[in-house]
Amino acid sequence: MPDDDKTDRIKDSAQQIWLAGLGAFAKMQQEGSKAFEALVKDGLGVQKKTQQAAEETLSQAQARMAGFASEFGSRAAGGWGKLESIFEERVARALEKLGMPSAHEVAALQARVEALEAQLKRKDGAVRSARAPRKTAARHPGEAAAKPSRRRKPPAAT
Repeated sequence: MPDDDKTDRIKDSAQQIWLAGLGAFAKMQQEGSKAFEALVKDGLGVQKKTQQAAEETLSQAQARMAGFASEFGSRAAGGWGKLESIFEERVARALEKLGMPSAHEVAALQARVEALEAQLKRKDGAVRSARAPRKTAARHPGEAAAKPSRRRKPPAAT
């Protein structure tokens, strides 16, 4: 009967394991909702922390990208300004070789023309005032009738 003893002990042990599992299951059912709520609460806390960390990382990345964009814009603007000045210098040299006056020379010429026009206006005003028209005496109506007309008469028809 030693085998029966062993078998009984195994059966008793299996029974105890089974009962322990049922007890754990019952206890989990009773406290399961509390545990589930605690897990949800913990999960919300972790989610908030994760979102905050992600937002901070995103704002840092945006700040860095804005800095890069600003720096790139400054460099590009400087490059365009340099390219523009080189282009202007070359065009000016080409126009000079063709005999075209520079903007400075044209401005100086315009100033000279304006000064000459002003001088002409002053001289013209002085000449007009010197040539003021003479006033003639008004004739009486009777004198006009006494003088013969200077109009030519049409030739008589023959």
